[in-house]
Amino acid sequence: MTTTDTGRTPGTHETDYPMAPKVYFTRDISPAGLMRAYEALGAKPQGKVAVKLSSGEGGNTHYLQPALIKDLVHHLDGTIVECNTAYAGTRDTTEHYWKTIKEHGFLDIAPCDIQDEDGEIEIPVEGGRRITADIVGSHFPDYDYYAVLSHFKGHMMGGFGGALKNISIGMASSRGKKRLHSGQDEILPNPFSGDQDAFLEAMAEAATAVFNTLKGEMCFVNVMNNLSVDCDCDGNPHAPVMDDIGICASLDPVAVDQACVDMVYVSHDNKAPLIERIESRHGIHTIEHAVEMGLGSREYQFVDLDAR
Repeated sequence: MTTTDTGRTPGTHETDYPMAPKVYFTRDISPAGLMRAYEALGAKPQGKVAVKLSSGEGGNTHYLQPALIKDLVHHLDGTIVECNTAYAGTRDTTEHYWKTIKEHGFLDIAPCDIQDEDGEIEIPVEGGRRITADIVGSHFPDYDYYAVLSHFKGHMMGGFGGALKNISIGMASSRGKKRLHSGQDEILPNPFSGDQDAFLEAMAEAATAVFNTLKGEMCFVNVMNNLSVDCDCDGNPHAPVMDDIGICASLDPVAVDQACVDMVYVSHDNKAPLIERIESRHGIHTIEHAVEMGLGSREYQFVDLDAR
């Protein structure tokens, strides 16, 4: 099989890396399929559990629907957590955000928490080259375990969004998001005008800071449906260009994102627009730098749950 522009050779991970982290996969995008993928991890959360997801910008319908995630959130006795955005929209203030969360149905299935509603804190980044600290909501330490549910799709600036984006930009406070977009500790007057690779590297460093602060008390589930080139943060996203693929789950955020990227590349569906979005933004570099930071592995064991 030929190597893709991600630098990977997709589809070779079932037996090649016996010591690598496992990525569990099912094609069943349903509440039962989501539960099956999660249960395959063997995760045993202790204490207060946060469920990190994107509740979606007003006007967007591609985000993970409450009906899909309800059973898993209840199983975890979880609280859905989010942070305010850094751009004008329906989630740029706490008041706006609570309205959007309610309209999108999340308050109907679980308690919710806007983590920077009462302020923010910094957590250290060790060994980074872009930022020395990540700015997260002040409620971040209130939870003992984070179950990260990510809608894998394209992204206007990051190329793609998955687990790494969800625990970096997604976990950052509004000001923290501006720091990451700036690609440095000092926030630029226009944070969205910063160097692209610096932004991607800052995301990887922030994701590492979150994981290390939590001492790895996390799990990661990526749902590959509604595969638009645009993020759930876009209130008017491009229509999905590929058929749904399935659900991936891992205890390694790098491996689960890499597996999703690999599956896009080996798909026989209309993958060209999503690949163009990933490559034009150098999106794979977030994964590359996350590996440099020691966050996880690009090699993985692929476990097809449907084949069992």
